[in-house]
Amino acid sequence: MTRQIGKFGLVPTLMVAASLASLASGSASAGPVTMPALFPTPTSIELGSGTIALGRSVSLIAAPGVDPDTIALVRSILTASGVKTITTARRLPSVIDGTYVVLGTAAAPIVRDALARSRAVADNHAEGYTIASLASASGGVVTLAGHDADGLFHAAQTFRQLARRSTIPALVIQDHPAMPIRGTIEGFYGAPWSMADRTRHLDFLATVKANTYVYSPKDDPYARDRWREAYPAATLKALGTLATTARRNHVDFVYAVSPGPSVCFSDPADVQALERKFDAMRSIGVGSFYVALDDIEYTKWNCEKDKAAFGPSGAEAAGIAQSQLLNAVQANLAAKDPSARALIMVPTEYYDAKETPYKAALRKHLDPRIVVQWTGTDVVPPAISIPDAKAATKAFGRKTLLWDNYPVNDYAQTTGRLLMAPYTRREAGLSGELTGILSNPMNQEAPSRPAVTGVAAFGWNDKTYDAQRAWHFSARELAGGDERATAALLTFFDTQHMAPTFGSQPWQEQAPRLKAVLDGVREALAGGDAAARRAAIADLTARADEIANAPDIIRSGTIDPGFAAQSRPWLDAMQRWGRALQLTAAGLDAANLGSSAAGRYFANAKRLAAEAAAIQSIPGATRFDGPIKIADGVLDTFVADAPTLIAFDHAGNASPAVER
Repeated sequence: MTRQIGKFGLVPTLMVAASLASLASGSASAGPVTMPALFPTPTSIELGSGTIALGRSVSLIAAPGVDPDTIALVRSILTASGVKTITTARRLPSVIDGTYVVLGTAAAPIVRDALARSRAVADNHAEGYTIASLASASGGVVTLAGHDADGLFHAAQTFRQLARRSTIPALVIQDHPAMPIRGTIEGFYGAPWSMADRTRHLDFLATVKANTYVYSPKDDPYARDRWREAYPAATLKALGTLATTARRNHVDFVYAVSPGPSVCFSDPADVQALERKFDAMRSIGVGSFYVALDDIEYTKWNCEKDKAAFGPSGAEAAGIAQSQLLNAVQANLAAKDPSARALIMVPTEYYDAKETPYKAALRKHLDPRIVVQWTGTDVVPPAISIPDAKAATKAFGRKTLLWDNYPVNDYAQTTGRLLMAPYTRREAGLSGELTGILSNPMNQEAPSRPAVTGVAAFGWNDKTYDAQRAWHFSARELAGGDERATAALLTFFDTQHMAPTFGSQPWQEQAPRLKAVLDGVREALAGGDAAARRAAIADLTARADEIANAPDIIRSGTIDPGFAAQSRPWLDAMQRWGRALQLTAAGLDAANLGSSAAGRYFANAKRLAAEAAAIQSIPGATRFDGPIKIADGVLDTFVADAPTLIAFDHAGNASPAVER
């Protein structure tokens, strides 16, 4: 028996009633108990009565066997929340005499006891967790109960968000992911991330409950062009350190190799070369593997042996040959570790779901355990629907793992752009048709986070995913909770809102917030009403100030310094465009007042706009270098058009025709 709890999903009615009865016995709150904003959105959440103040002292009870890194995370959360003394205890007292935090899997007796006191039921899904907070007159109990170690770690991440409030509301959360695989694939062309970037990215993925990172930079020579060669010892050691960071963050580190440009499918030596590569990675703690066969010429063989083994080259023969190679690799992986995750592959026809001889060959010959990636209806799809995913399942003979090419900016249409619009136009319910979703991020790691936050939130709970709220959450996270910095980031994001496809039409429009303001100015000036005209120019001035000031706020230190460094030319260009818009607003105000200064303002705005438009991207940072784009088609058009919107004397004489 269930009932709907607002937008938060289904909660067992009897469980909620019982837990609320228990929570009602806790301390009454001084004010209303409000629903916390949590991201990704939990499967279900129900408020009780009363709140818990963590205060200066907390007793921590960790069940035997809890991951030390998870305990350390909870301790750091408590310290960041102002707790000065953290004592350890073995069990809850019969009468709650302070504030206690209990953590462990639901199988542990002390966790079961804590859940029972809150009349809460443990979530029983993989990676699932329950949080039950019970208020009392002298403190309370917060129970973090994971279905497994991963679920407990996710519970701690939700607790991190709850503990930012001055008090934790009495509540029961039951939560688990909709999709088994959620995360990113570093699969772009151009400059790969640094190891430091990857470390920060893995730490970030943990905060949004992602569980997968695929190492597959196209420009790693030892993973593609020279894939048969062993990594240098220093690089292998660095990858091992990265794998350790991933484990600490409960993220599956997947190593990908791209042998397609030179592999001989029928040559046992190449199968052995792949196995050697994976054995080397296994020696540094990597246990999940991937073979990428994308972006290769598959209608001709790389060796005469393949012609003898599979006949004339062609799409169907390529599908058969690839299946043979991948099946051998999968069998080897299973023989060495029966508990290992299945091999992942990306096919050469990774886009659309049209029936082809190649896809038919994979469907017929590929080991059913192997996970197949698919990018949607195109390389960069404008939208993905449930019928699209069903068609892919039919085409490949299994549910696919979505490789979403957003916010990647390694193709020509993205030159000069950061892609920072919300993650949207993916249909709720896709979790029923996919094995998971991986975002292909930008060459710029930190600026990728707004979009990746949305991808992770959608993968966790696609049915209640709210793109705008997740977008705003990502800005707050980057800003460290600072409201002024959050607003500056959202202003910046708006200037990088356009998301192109491989075609001529983008799937996200450029600068919708700014465009609404500028369109309002045009309408007010065209309307002929003096008061509306003055108000519109005042609004324009305020928006111009926001754009001009945002870069300095973003650089001020509350925001991740890596974000500012990787966004440097965009921030430089944005500041100049903001000043150009300030001058444009001043010019419109002067023209509205009949002032001879209007022409000078407009001329200086034009000069600054030209300087801004000439700023180039960081050489080599992305696959295509070029001029930086800031709200292009919106901001530049308005600055250019503004001198024509109110008549003024270009010779420097005030125009008498302006109504005041």
